[in-house]
Order: sequence, then structure tokens, then C-alpha cells
Amino acid sequence: MDVRAFGKGFEEFYDLVRSEGIIYRRGNPSEIIRRNGRVVVRAEDTLLNKLVEVEADQVVLAVGMLPHPEAKRIAQLLKLSRSEDNFFMEAHPKLRPVETATAGVFLAGCCQGPKDIAESLTHARAAASSALILLINGQVQVEAATATIDRDLCAGCGQCAAVCPYGALTLHLVHNIMTVNPVLCRGCGSCAAACPSGTINVHHFTFDQFMAQIEALSTGFWLPTKIPKIEMVAT
Repeated sequence: MDVRAFGKGFEEFYDLVRSEGIIYRRGNPSEIIRRNGRVVVRAEDTLLNKLVEVEADQVVLAVGMLPHPEAKRIAQLLKLSRSEDNFFMEAHPKLRPVETATAGVFLAGCCQGPKDIAESLTHARAAASSALILLINGQVQVEAATATIDRDLCAGCGQCAAVCPYGALTLHLVHNIMTVNPVLCRGCGSCAAACPSGTINVHHFTFDQFMAQIEALSTGFWLPTKIPKIEMVAT
């Protein structure tokens, strides 16, 4: 349909192959038939506005790329998010392109989406470098604002574990209450919002702290009562 030479040096490559005799035809292919032992492609040339038939020794079809069949199981195992087309989703397309929402899990290559060889290599190097940073440091900083559970109020319903994107909540088999893994917890607050009994709080983001912030906003406590006048004097 169209040629999009978007990458570095792609336009030069396009011009090079044309100079060597490669013919590009802009058109809408309709069908492929076999005639006298040859493959014949029937198409509409949209530039010349006419139907054409091209005999070829071989026809290579450009097909769409699909995620691996095991991608769903891996996403459930590692608590990974997936995009609308079922590829693994990065934490941020620009700021964290190889990281996932699960700490310590990185993406590389076509598991994130269709890529060519050069882009896959670049992606793999970035993922390997990100993993090496954690290994070289020898220690991992965890989030201080993690969730806490009131053992006396928790009913062990498991609704918090169902909404946790990091898999940080598990049911204690003996006491039948939910427990939080502080290493996996990122303090997003999804579990606190989903808890029907209000059992879960997040460190530094408790109900009383939120109410104090709302009161400060409503009373304008943080605003100065008088805006100071600043004068610039040349010396």
C-alpha cells in the first residue's frame, strides 16, 4: 500500500534497492493464482488506476505478528500487564520502555510488540543494562509506603489480592487473614480501596492523614497571609 521508511538509514536503503532494479508497485492485491507453473499476482495499480497481473517465481506475504501462546500464562504468573493486542505492556513508553509494573521484570524484543532485528537488539541491550544495575548494587530499595492489614478486622475474603497488580497479598492458611509482602508491595493503594471492611491502610497515607490534607486545602493553611513585595535595587 505505502512505503514508510521511518528508521535511520531506511530511506537510503529504499533508494539503494530501487537503483539495483527492485520495482515497487503501489497497489491493492486481490488474489494469487498459479498459471503454467508460475505464480501470478493480480492487483490494482492505484497510481495507474488499472488492473495488472505480475508473474513471479516466489511470492512472500507480509503477515501480522501475534503474541506467543504462552504469553497469557506468563502474564498471570508474573503479574504482568498486557496491551489491547495482548503483547506485554511496559511501565512507561518513554521514561521506562523496558521495565514492567512488576519490579525486577524487564521486557526485550517482540514480547512487547513487533520489532525488526536492529530494534530487538537495542531493546535487549537496554533490558540487560537495567537488570545489571540491580545485580551490581547488591541491594534493592523497596517502597516505604507499603500496605498494612489490621489482623483483628481482616476476614480473609481475598478481594484485595484480586486487584493487587504486584501479587503482594496472600492468604495466611493458618490464621485465614491476608498478609502483605513488603518487598513486592509498591504502595499503590488498590487493595485499600477494594477492602470491604476498611482493614487495609498504606503507610504515610492513612485516613487521618488524608483528612488532615483535605482540611489544609479547604482552609488554605499553606497559603501565605501576605504576599511579600520584592524590589530589585541596582548597586
